[in-house]
Amino acid sequence: MAVRRGEIYFVNLNPVRGREQAATRPVLIVSDDRINNLPLVVIVAVGTDGANVHRDYPTNVRVPASRSRLPSETVFLCFQLRSLDASRFPAQPAGRLDDATMAQVDVALTYCLNL
Repeated sequence: MAVRRGEIYFVNLNPVRGREQAATRPVLIVSDDRINNLPLVVIVAVGTDGANVHRDYPTNVRVPASRSRLPSETVFLCFQLRSLDASRFPAQPAGRLDDATMAQVDVALTYCLNL
């Protein structure tokens, strides 16, 4: 199963250490589809419920439920990148971001990675 850039999946991120995001959470595929098509890991930005993030930062992208198809507003933490094996992902995505929102993600990733 190949995941696609911009898709959102609910994935169990345990086990974790320290301040890493834990439990089952939405993750946004940010790696390029050329990587996603290979039998490698894929890179994701971890999401959290928008109610948990009281202030917006250039490292985060706040996405209303209507734009993600998720049950609630989600903030994707572009400083919380993870490389995950494909076996962690369910068969179907829970949502997908449009090109305009992915452009916001790209800006946040550029900021976080100093590109």
